[in-house]
Amino acid sequence: MLDEIGIVGISWRQVGSEALADYSLVGEYRDARLGGFARVEGLAELAYVETCNRVEIVFAAKPETTVRDLRVPAFELLTGVLPSPGEAERTLKAWRGEGACEHLFLVAAGLDSAAVGEVEIAGQVRLARDRAEALGLCGPRLSLLFEEAGRIAAAVRDGTRLGEGSVSLAEVAMSHVRRRLAGTPGTVALIGVSAMTERAALSLAKAQVPFLVVNRTRDHARQLALRFDVPSMSLADFRQSPPPVEVVLSATGSPEPVVDGRTLARLAGATGSGEPPLAIDMAVPADIDAEASRKLGVERIGMDEIVREAESNREARLLAAADARALVDEALPRLRDKVVDRVYGPLFGALQQHYQDAATTAVGRLAKDLGELDGETRRHLDTWAKSLGRRMAHLPTVGLKGLMRYGPEGSLDAFLKGLDAQRRGLLREAVHGDAGQTNMSEETDDPKA
Repeated sequence: MLDEIGIVGISWRQVGSEALADYSLVGEYRDARLGGFARVEGLAELAYVETCNRVEIVFAAKPETTVRDLRVPAFELLTGVLPSPGEAERTLKAWRGEGACEHLFLVAAGLDSAAVGEVEIAGQVRLARDRAEALGLCGPRLSLLFEEAGRIAAAVRDGTRLGEGSVSLAEVAMSHVRRRLAGTPGTVALIGVSAMTERAALSLAKAQVPFLVVNRTRDHARQLALRFDVPSMSLADFRQSPPPVEVVLSATGSPEPVVDGRTLARLAGATGSGEPPLAIDMAVPADIDAEASRKLGVERIGMDEIVREAESNREARLLAAADARALVDEALPRLRDKVVDRVYGPLFGALQQHYQDAATTAVGRLAKDLGELDGETRRHLDTWAKSLGRRMAHLPTVGLKGLMRYGPEGSLDAFLKGLDAQRRGLLREAVHGDAGQTNMSEETDDPKA
């Protein structure tokens, strides 16, 4: 019962990492545009995943909505322009059902990243779920999907050798930092408070390399700096009067470059070595002005270069990914079972309640025909009727679960179509309406009844 889940998006494979900026949603407009997209396209649940490698929309359609190809409206959502005929289909990738679930599992586990086994991606996937929850767009299907994706990411990290060595894009960047500092020792400036800069800070602290933290909001910079007992400063102060640094590593969420030509010129004039600083830009969109870097002779390493370097050892790392891939394969049937139990549990409860009500009504009529009964006998009859209802519900409930877990798509609709309109409506309401409060668990038959 995963056919209502889908994913549509784009990765570095199609356009390169730095060009992904053309498909990312600006923070101040993102939530409103995602909410509007969900309403217009009839989506019950939606999450927006954005990393240095990809931009993807994960969604679950409403039960009454026919799942269709969303690449055209998604292209318009992400770029703000209507695609030409066939452009969206050529540019964006789409997954549906178990294929979509498998894709998110591979992403969260770092198996679909430029750096196989990349560790930051799990946190970025978790952030996508948190944002969806804050928007009220993370319902039972996506909640289960992201929950299982997080579990797989942790299992891959802790139970396989995939995480050994430099599997982080931040670590790939740090290899350039180490090479530069080996020739011209000095301080590193980390711009932005993000997963990338935090990982870089850990690496620098471990190597006892001096660094400072720069951020648009000084308080956020200070919080990260206090963890490592290093200096901090605001972005405005850094741009106006930068201290002597040999390397600048930037990873912010700014839609515009935060290090422009003037700042680069000041940085170049302030290095202790007398050489222009090394500029490492790990942001999408770019943080460091590429054209200004070229004109000033500042070596700039952007995300495209970092990703290409990460991919160079991809084949070797794929050998270590076999165990991780097995964990993903095992997760798909487990997710299907969880969706059946949690999402459609109210349906099974409503079905059981229907049989209990039918049995209780029939026994009530029998008692009326039998005449006056004492209280104890009437209670015994009521208990027996409920137990009979549960027993009558057992076989169709087990059969329905089997159809939903292992049958073809549409099994639930096929089951409901065979019922009369009133009963069909009641059972649908159990899943999607107020009747969803029905007890989800099956009670044990009373052996005394």
